Amino acid sequence: MILLRLFFEFMKTGLFSVGGGLATLPFLYEMSNNTGWFSHADIADMIAVSESTPGAIGINMSTYAGFKTAGVIGGLVATFGLALPSVIIILIIARFLERFRDSKLVEGAFYGLRPASIAMITAAGLNVAKVALVNIPLFKSTGSLSDLFVWKAIILGVAIFVAQRKLKWSPVLFIAISAAVGIVFQF
Repeated sequence: MILLRLFFEFMKTGLFSVGGGLATLPFLYEMSNNTGWFSHADIADMIAVSESTPGAIGINMSTYAGFKTAGVIGGLVATFGLALPSVIIILIIARFLERFRDSKLVEGAFYGLRPASIAMITAAGLNVAKVALVNIPLFKSTGSLSDLFVWKAIILGVAIFVAQRKLKWSPVLFIAISAAVGIVFQF
């Protein structure tokens, strides 16, 4: 039964997460809230693993989430569920693209989908920032504003952002540096 639910949840995610892998994040947060298969902190781990492994982030995250929920078979089922709608839609679009290429309706739909994709990715980024950069439980227990923020993580994030903009190194190098710093400083 869990495999069928995994397939359905990830198929729904694959069908409606327009905008790439990061657009799957709002669906993963909703899935976390509704099923309890994984926590919001697990989603942050999924992002870290997915960003540091080859392949599309959405596929990597679905595989990770499925594996965490139901082992290897769960990973395969979740990945298949996420990819299936895209494969079907791409086949349909490829078949009929020539006919609708200049359609104002299609052009208008894509015009509306772009800002929706940006909004979903931004919402996902804010959720990840909330998990990685703030510590609400500690703040509630101490009441100290300085305990609200995870200062080491904020400093690391800003440093990596600035270095990436200035140095233009490979993202893989920045991921490796972040992992090493995290191990050394036990974030």
